[in-house]
Amino acid sequence: MRRTTRAQSVRFTSSIVRLRQDRLARSVTRNMALYPRPGGSTPPVSSSPAPTPVGRAGQFLKAEAQGGLRRRDLRENDPLGQFHDWFAAAAAATSHPETCTLSTASLPSGRVSARVVYLKELDPAGGFVVYSNFGTSRKARDLFGSGDDGSVPNPWVALTFWWEPLERQVRVEGRAKRMSAEESQAYFDTRVRGSRIGAWASRQSTVLRPLSGGEQGPESAEQGDAGQDDGRAQLERWVREAEERFAGVERIPCPEYWGGLRIVPERVEFWQGRQNRLHDRFVYDRVRDGGSEDADAGAKWTLERLSP
Repeated sequence: MRRTTRAQSVRFTSSIVRLRQDRLARSVTRNMALYPRPGGSTPPVSSSPAPTPVGRAGQFLKAEAQGGLRRRDLRENDPLGQFHDWFAAAAAATSHPETCTLSTASLPSGRVSARVVYLKELDPAGGFVVYSNFGTSRKARDLFGSGDDGSVPNPWVALTFWWEPLERQVRVEGRAKRMSAEESQAYFDTRVRGSRIGAWASRQSTVLRPLSGGEQGPESAEQGDAGQDDGRAQLERWVREAEERFAGVERIPCPEYWGGLRIVPERVEFWQGRQNRLHDRFVYDRVRDGGSEDADAGAKWTLERLSP
C-alpha cells in the first residue's frame, strides 16, 4: 500500500481549502443583493464601505424645498437652451458633467450596447457631439452596419446624463451622423500627442491575442511579463509602430475611421428626483416642419409632463 507523506497530506488539505474558498467567492458574487432580503437575511455584498448593511435606497430630497420641477421652470420650445442651463448647474456641482452614456442598437437583432463617453460640444446646429473610433468598434457596426455579420445601419442613438449631486438626469434620443473630416481634424488637433497616437494604434473592440516571447516588446520584458502576456503586448506593439510612423510629425492627421459623431435630438427629457420616487419628468418632442432632418430647421417642440 502506498503511504501518504505528511507533506502530501498538507498540500492536499490546502488544495481543498483553496477550492472551498474559491467556490465561496464565486457563490457570493453570484448572489449579490442590495436590498433587504425576505426573512431578514442580510445581503451578502454591500456597495457601501459603511459597516451597516445596505437597506432601502435613499430618498431624492434636494428639490423638495423648491417644490420640485415645474413647467414654468423650463424654457418653452427650447430644450437645448434648457440643457445649457442644467449643464451649467451640473458643472458647478460635480466634476466631469460631460460624462454620459451612449447607447446604440444593432439591427436586425435589436441588441443594445452602451458605453460611457464624453460630450465635447453642443454645436450651433443643435447637435450633441462626441468623438470616437468608428472603424472597428461595436458602435460603428450598430450605427453604420457591417457586411460581414449581416447588420444594417441604425442611426438612432440615446445619450443619458446623470448628475447625482443635483439628483437630475437628462435623456436625449436622436439620429446620429458622422461629422466632416475637417471638423474632426480641428478637434483631433487639440488632443495630447499620446491620445492622437493612441487613436492610430487601437483597433477598438478587436480581440487582443497573446504574443510569443520573441514578439513582445521591451516594455513587457522590463516589467517581467515575459511568458505572461494576456494580449496587452499586441497593443503596445501597435503603439510603437504608430510612434515610429509619426516620429517628428507635429500635426498628426486624424484617422479616417476616427472622428466626431453629431446626435441630432428628436426627444429630450429632463428628470428631477423627488421623494417617494414620484419624480418630475418633462419631455420635449420635436415637431418637424416640412420633413427636414436638419438639427435646426423648423425646430418646433412640444413639452409635456410624464408620469414617473
